[in-house]
Amino acid sequence: MTQGPRSYVIRTYGCQMNVHDSERIAGLLERAGYVRACGPDAADLVVFNTCAVRENADNRLYGTLGHLYPVKQRRPEMQIAVGGCLAQKDRSTVLERAPWVDVVFGTHNLASLPVLLERARHNREAQVEIVEALQQFPSELPTHRESPFSAWVSISVGCDNTCTFCIVPSLRGKETDRRPGDVLAEVRALVEEGVVEITLLGQNVNSYGRSFGDRFAFGKLLRACGEIDGLERVRFTSPHPRDFTDDVIAAMAQTPNVMPHLHMPLQSGSDAVLKAMRRSYRAERYLGILDKVRSAMPEAAITTDIIVGFPGETEADFAATLEVVAAARFAGAFTFQYSQRPGTPAASMAAQVPKAVVQERYERLVAAQDDIAWEGNKALVGQQVQVLVSTGEGRKDEVTGRVSGRARDGRLVHVAAAAAPGDTVVTTVSHAAPHHLIADGGLTAHRRWRGPMSPTAPAAPAGGGGRALLTIAPRRG
Repeated sequence: MTQGPRSYVIRTYGCQMNVHDSERIAGLLERAGYVRACGPDAADLVVFNTCAVRENADNRLYGTLGHLYPVKQRRPEMQIAVGGCLAQKDRSTVLERAPWVDVVFGTHNLASLPVLLERARHNREAQVEIVEALQQFPSELPTHRESPFSAWVSISVGCDNTCTFCIVPSLRGKETDRRPGDVLAEVRALVEEGVVEITLLGQNVNSYGRSFGDRFAFGKLLRACGEIDGLERVRFTSPHPRDFTDDVIAAMAQTPNVMPHLHMPLQSGSDAVLKAMRRSYRAERYLGILDKVRSAMPEAAITTDIIVGFPGETEADFAATLEVVAAARFAGAFTFQYSQRPGTPAASMAAQVPKAVVQERYERLVAAQDDIAWEGNKALVGQQVQVLVSTGEGRKDEVTGRVSGRARDGRLVHVAAAAAPGDTVVTTVSHAAPHHLIADGGLTAHRRWRGPMSPTAPAAPAGGGGRALLTIAPRRG
């Protein structure tokens, strides 16, 4: 009897970079003959693409591996692979804690996975391969994207910053930038495949160009993306305040398909804590950037990351963070309780803040930010928003027939509409909550996603056919 193709499932933890890496892993596996499985219990291969930024990432991984142990005992032919940042950090420790794992691979050698899996099967022995330097830029690898209309595009990998709480530079390596021509070629190819939204990825997109000596390269890249026909939305993550320059703000404001949304990590509003974090900017500098962004783009939504309870943080330091949050008026914030990460300078710092104190401050921060976000969302009630429907995030309300998607400014919107993923709709906000908007007032416009562009496709009919839904007036810089 001929055995069918082996099936796989990938579980991804962590940031957008990890999500993009998982798409590459899926592409590699499918090129090697694997097919996607319905779930881990039925899969011949389970791949964990891990994160190492927070302590609970370790606990989550090893807990899940423990749950898979009985499945592995029942089905010894099933393989388990662990990759990503935690694998790069823990290396052989993964096998010490979970000896039923078959393959451990790092952040720099994704392409090795199919060979390592075959070697583990042939030798009946676990394989560990961790390399210290990037072997192949991820975008050169095959991919299986989760979305046919939205895509990640890496412009750099690695990071040259030395934030004392972060382990990423030691796991991802020094920053390596792609040439602009290579990035734009990938974007154009994606648009030909039907992609209407791209997100430019880098650990620090504002330092893009350092590798080839052009400190204004990122602003130029944004403007070049604006010249690509069929590309309707451009986003990027994450910028660092230290390297944020006025030319990037101007490029955002003057390029119509660059979305009016900025996600820029604050981490702390205390200058003393920022210094201890080695963040190389201070609260005044951070708020000054926000003022410039809002002057150029009054409609822009700004979101951030904040760490509570960094070693040595006093009540006065935390009060300073609350003051900056109140001044910044963030549309949303990812808030984190500090956790010690072995291998980072902060892990050995004195004056670690007690857990109970961190928890109490965290709850105060979340409550304050929720109030600010809710107030900002309420101000949008009655206004029109353009939404790219995804339905894969948030919720889909079966009772009212709502679908979910993102407005141009990045806000999550639940829309009462018979729209499919990839469709773009214009609607009016009818209700606001702290973390989302609801639009139940009907559609002003609806453009259905048409998939890959065809050079022989008929001309779009007047009134909304084709790839462009609206003519969006350029913002004034």
